[in-house]
Amino acid sequence: MVILFSAKISEKHQERLLEHYPNEKFIFTNGMQEAGQYLEQADVVVTYGEDLNDSMLEKASKLKWIMVLSAGVERLPFKQIQERGIIVTNSRGIHKTQMAEYSLSMMLQVYRQEKQLLENEKLSYWDKSIRVREITGQTLLVLGTGAIGQEVARLAKAFHMTTIGVSRSGRPVECFDQVFTIEAINKTLPSADFIVSVLPSTKETHYLLTEKHFHIMKESAVFINIGRGDLVKTETILKAVKERQIDHAVLDVFEQEPLPEDSPLWSEPNITVTPHISGQSPNYMVRALSIFQDNLDKLIKGESDFTNLVDPTRGY
Repeated sequence: MVILFSAKISEKHQERLLEHYPNEKFIFTNGMQEAGQYLEQADVVVTYGEDLNDSMLEKASKLKWIMVLSAGVERLPFKQIQERGIIVTNSRGIHKTQMAEYSLSMMLQVYRQEKQLLENEKLSYWDKSIRVREITGQTLLVLGTGAIGQEVARLAKAFHMTTIGVSRSGRPVECFDQVFTIEAINKTLPSADFIVSVLPSTKETHYLLTEKHFHIMKESAVFINIGRGDLVKTETILKAVKERQIDHAVLDVFEQEPLPEDSPLWSEPNITVTPHISGQSPNYMVRALSIFQDNLDKLIKGESDFTNLVDPTRGY
């Protein structure tokens, strides 16, 4: 079996795979530009999910399985994947710890006025009049109740927060006091002090949030987006903050990445911008390759109960 990596991994991880699977042929590359010449041989392609298009997939005539070493799969050519019956799995679930920590840290950052305190420190300015708040006892609304959303809610419970979830199904999930369907989102927004979105990019979530949704949020609400940038238009967020429809927005994902230097988001004091790093962790690759190896073992044995199987008709 030929296993082609367009996803760059360290020599340490390469050596472990070679040692663990001596009967399989691994081809490690630094990206799809290099990997493209080997696609015709590949039974398995391991990618970050952004570099495999229709024309490249056509070259991979032997391909059985695509392993994505991230959660995002929205750029994959799903029509061809579905037609050819290619298995797709991803690494969802490995981001929950670091992304939940990011979410809680940003809630505290906003409520404890850390941006202003750090600015005052640079200026050697002693100002005890800064108004700080407590996140304890507040209401958290999480858009997306999968592994990440559930971990955000679990950590929020340490601060005795009321936790509300919104999902496609609306079924009950551990760590959430209530869960509603996406269709009922208007009922949930007015009560939320924090809105955290971990939604993937799908047809259903594309520009899901509009101006009307920000109008019904609390003026004191904090909106945190760590899912995908096409959940809401940039100008909608800017308007909501500038017109004080909400108090603050924390954005780790954007419609265009990298965020252009001239974007007005950078200079808006009530917007916190981070460069799509909420999912970063020193344990990221270990966790992702653990899922890959679990599924590779199943493929070798002829089993079909793959971990994190992606439905090509839904795109997640």
